[in-house]
Amino acid sequence: MASSPSIPASSGSEKKQVQALQQKNTRLRQQKTAAEEQQVEQQRYERSQERFRTVFENSPMGQKIIDPDLRIRQANQALATMLGLKNPKKVEGRRIIEFAHPDFVQDWATLQEQLWAHKKPWFALETCLVRVDKSSFWCRVTSVLFPDEEGELGYTSLEDITERKEMELANQKLYDTQETMLHLAAHDLKNPIVHIRMVMHLLRTHAGVRGIEPETDRLDVEKLLGVVEQACGTADALLRDVLFLGQLEADRSRKHRTDLGALLDKRLQAFRLAAQEKEIHLHLELPKTPIHANIHADKFGRILDNLLSNALNFTFAGGTIRVALRQLKNSIRLVVKDTGLGIPEALQPHVFDKFSKAARPGLYGDTTTGLGLFITKQIVEKHQGKIWLESREKEGTTFFIELP
Repeated sequence: MASSPSIPASSGSEKKQVQALQQKNTRLRQQKTAAEEQQVEQQRYERSQERFRTVFENSPMGQKIIDPDLRIRQANQALATMLGLKNPKKVEGRRIIEFAHPDFVQDWATLQEQLWAHKKPWFALETCLVRVDKSSFWCRVTSVLFPDEEGELGYTSLEDITERKEMELANQKLYDTQETMLHLAAHDLKNPIVHIRMVMHLLRTHAGVRGIEPETDRLDVEKLLGVVEQACGTADALLRDVLFLGQLEADRSRKHRTDLGALLDKRLQAFRLAAQEKEIHLHLELPKTPIHANIHADKFGRILDNLLSNALNFTFAGGTIRVALRQLKNSIRLVVKDTGLGIPEALQPHVFDKFSKAARPGLYGDTTTGLGLFITKQIVEKHQGKIWLESREKEGTTFFIELP
């Protein structure tokens, strides 16, 4: 039997060498590929950095990067120019608070808290900064939080808004002056209107008027006197609303913890008789447990006065007005609902406007000033609340007020 040919002893060693070479080649290719990818990534990063530098350095708005203690890590030339410095190096390393106007230092503490304590992704504010020459300017600041190797930093843009701010302040000053003049005029007109109403009342009962003949002429005179009295009443109501509005804007009195149910019940007393005379059913619905809130009682009472006056003016005899107080999970709700005329849909967006075009004569000849619901909304908002309505013509209107 013939024996098999023998395999050279060296063949196993050669095979291992070939495998080792193949593995080495694979590693070299992988290293080359990784190096190429790293080079591409490095080039991409460098291009990205170049784009960032181009945008950062050439932006017409002030640009800076700040760390959590508000120290400026990087700044552009626009920011340096804003602050009255020659180049960004004069800004970098300093805290932005060094340039804050003394009255607005708290703005930066707020920004610091919102970004780094509350972790808001961005925060914006309007504040005042001081240049090195001690002149000041207004700017809008927008800061965006972003991660960095050493922690989170704030990329911050500053836009000079001095011109706009000065215009706003000038307009506000003009508005305040006009409001003051209006309130002074309203105050000074009250006495003459009172005197005219007194004269009208005296004329109505004067023997000379009562003795006018024929009777038709006397009735005509009395009718004209009635028109004058009604006009005086409307003017007086308007003046009272204007003066109240001025007091509301100027008042900074403190709020007090108040039993809302007791306040509503007391305030409704004046309207129960009026409702009875007009044959309107007036109901107050209160929860078993008293509800308290921090309010200006007198001003909050004006809310109910305005809403009930409107409801009585626009509800037919036999109708119903319901006032309800409710405790919700996180708020307090006051509801005033009537079964009256309702408000046309086209007018509903304007009912809270000053001198609203939604103002209409009531069912009983009552006129409105166009300020009542505007004042109501102002009072609600001064209590950090909100007000809205739901209404359908010929079905009635419901006003909702929510307080936090």
